[in-house]
Amino acid sequence: MVKLIALYKHPQNKEEFDQHYFETHAPMTSKIPGLRKMVVTRITGSPMGGEGKYYLMCEMYYDSHDALKAAMKSDEGRASGKDAMSFAGDLITMMIGEELNQE
Repeated sequence: MVKLIALYKHPQNKEEFDQHYFETHAPMTSKIPGLRKMVVTRITGSPMGGEGKYYLMCEMYYDSHDALKAAMKSDEGRASGKDAMSFAGDLITMMIGEELNQE
């Protein structure tokens, strides 16, 4: 299982960010072809105490690297990427991971 991970730093206006993320961006992203599962986590702190660097994490699961590549090239994938850049371009870090202990 391969996943695309999006980490978002703390936005200036969390209420505005949440509204756009949960009402527009997440529903748009959930329609990307080949997406098997999407898990959104609000980061609530760090083990060392305090707020931490990140606000939100989204893990998007795909069957393979090829499935992820195809998803990103789809109309839905391009629309999701364009939307992410429009409201969170300066906040987002993207990475690809591969799960080692699959269920």
